[in-house]
Amino acid sequence: GVGVLVMDHSPDICGIELDGDGWNGTCGNSSTSYRLFGRQSTVHQIMGGGKAADVILWKRQHISFAIIVVSTVAWLVFERSGLSFLTICSNVFLILIVLLFLRANYDVSRNKQLQTLPELLVSEEMVNNAAASFRVKINYALLMAHDITLGKDFRLFFKAVVGLWLLSVIGSLISFFTLAYIGTILFVTLPALYNRYEEHVDRYAGLIHQKLSKHYKVADESVSSRFPRSLFKEKDS
Repeated sequence: GVGVLVMDHSPDICGIELDGDGWNGTCGNSSTSYRLFGRQSTVHQIMGGGKAADVILWKRQHISFAIIVVSTVAWLVFERSGLSFLTICSNVFLILIVLLFLRANYDVSRNKQLQTLPELLVSEEMVNNAAASFRVKINYALLMAHDITLGKDFRLFFKAVVGLWLLSVIGSLISFFTLAYIGTILFVTLPALYNRYEEHVDRYAGLIHQKLSKHYKVADESVSSRFPRSLFKEKDS
């Protein structure tokens, strides 16, 4: 039948074994054999699985849209006003405090009951969790820096050099506020788009990963061939 013809003419990817996270080397559709960033859970679970994940994935559309609007307005204010970040923040807090003070005095003069404001307190558990998460990330970054300086992982060294070079180029072209604005917009839009078109993205990402892995093997072998074999034996030992 038609289904048999499709399967017979589909590309055979059985037995492919590539280095790197995410490629399992299984047979079948590449969307099932490759997951972007080697993830094992859903996008909603990766984002935390709570209200924040609902906002990022546009399950609370009014909040997600409000974030984009506020970010755009803030970017226009910071970039087009010519004022510094400290000046704008001070003016915003100054206006807010004056308005709250005038409102409170107006309610007192009209013999109205003052509205109670919620107490904003940071719990000790929240601080400990944030500190523990920050400590894990710092230790992981230090471990990567240790491996890079000792030359143990050429792939990690290559990623670090390319990443720092890209940050340097981007920083010379756009300002910090523009970069923060672009990052906010991408953070609110890209996960939602990926969650919607997950199968298509994973399929094409698997093909790109396969080609890049082949080129990386060639580059790694060419670089390794220029160093004496005794050097690699010492690293392995």
